[in-house]
Amino acid sequence: MQTINVHEAKTHLSRLLNRVSAGEEFIIAKAGKPIARLTGLRETVLKRKPGLDRGKFLVPDDFDAPLSDGVLDDFET
Repeated sequence: MQTINVHEAKTHLSRLLNRVSAGEEFIIAKAGKPIARLTGLRETVLKRKPGLDRGKFLVPDDFDAPLSDGVLDDFET
């Protein structure tokens, strides 16, 4: 992994990003001391599986019933 200084990173950021997108990694150093690592992002897409929570929650029969006047009053105060 190549180490570059902050000035070089700022000056050649676009070029470095192109190299990072191709799989390279860099250490950015300030006054010779490593302070950051420049790496590419890996996209991870989680596939959804319908029904994973089946049986963990029961929707009550009155789920969409109108709210009582007392509850509605609480929203207005």
